[in-house]
Amino acid sequence: MPPAAPLPAHLPRSRHEHLLRELSLRGSVRASEIAAELGVSEVTIRRDIIRLERDGQLARVHGGAISAAETTRPRPARTPVGLVLPGPGSHFPAVTRGAGEAASALHARLMMASTDYRVATERRQVRQLLDLGIEGLLIAPTLRDRTPAELLEELGAVPVPVVLLERSLEGTVVLADHDGVRTDHARGTLMALEHLRTQGHERIGLAVLDRTPTAAPVREGFLRACGQLDLDPPPIRSLPKDDGGRVDPVDAALAELLADSLARGVRALVVHTDHYAARLVEIALDQGIRVPEDLAVIAYDDEFAEHCIVPLTAVSPPGREIGRLALHTVFDRIRTGPGEAAGPPRHVQVSPQLIVRSSTLSVGAEAGAAVAEPPSAGATSTR
Repeated sequence: MPPAAPLPAHLPRSRHEHLLRELSLRGSVRASEIAAELGVSEVTIRRDIIRLERDGQLARVHGGAISAAETTRPRPARTPVGLVLPGPGSHFPAVTRGAGEAASALHARLMMASTDYRVATERRQVRQLLDLGIEGLLIAPTLRDRTPAELLEELGAVPVPVVLLERSLEGTVVLADHDGVRTDHARGTLMALEHLRTQGHERIGLAVLDRTPTAAPVREGFLRACGQLDLDPPPIRSLPKDDGGRVDPVDAALAELLADSLARGVRALVVHTDHYAARLVEIALDQGIRVPEDLAVIAYDDEFAEHCIVPLTAVSPPGREIGRLALHTVFDRIRTGPGEAAGPPRHVQVSPQLIVRSSTLSVGAEAGAAVAEPPSAGATSTR
């Protein structure tokens, strides 16, 4: 009886049989060589190696795999998970701390890399982390210099579960099938405006650093909140990036914002970020403008708002909770066994807090107090 014809390479079973056969003959294989032999992508072979390792049939090594029968390498005591962030700024240190706290409980090992918002750096680091054997990836991808379709293609090529951090997915159809955890900026801006409205402000301005992924949802949330609270049409100012040059465009822009706001009768400002809000307060005080008596200021971010000359009321992002939830989400995906339904994508939004300090402090209010959320707002929402 003639031998059965080999299964085509596009079938997982055929590829798995080929991998295991080559391992039994050679003792080790490289993913790139197997991909070339079968005429499939290296990403496909990486996925096959991950699946076979989970089944105990081989062991992953840098660039490929070795036979489980021949290796004395123990399986990692902790599950490795990659964490790729733009840099140390904003609230990402808090995200890292939250993920680290969850990693301890989940018996995971975090492997972190920083991209400085550079696409080429991000791509290189993701490849390196995959070669090091990560089983899941948490990433705040760089959105500049790439289209959503390009990002979707790159995420689809990652052979392990991926959770996006602090990126809006609902407005980007091609990314909506991915898991994501982010701050509910609409809620944050609404809380800021509600607080200022209770102090009698009806004209409230917004200034944002547009060269960040946070700027767009803050703008959208601000406009929506103005409509909900029936506030006058707000002036919105885009702030330049502080490039550290000898001529400071930030100070000039903030001075212009201050003069324009007062001329328009705007006596309250929400300023993104707290670095810019702190500098605005310094410029105001230099001009004899009192804070909060002549101008109330809320910072959108809370890295060091508490330590400003006038401690700043701030929308404080929930970084630690985002890191914790993101790691739990990727672990749920890692633990999904072969043949099990993965379930729908999870889009989790976490409400920030409004920390009230002296820059908006009302008579009788207590500095450093967090504004209480009504039960209906919730700390976390999943869509």
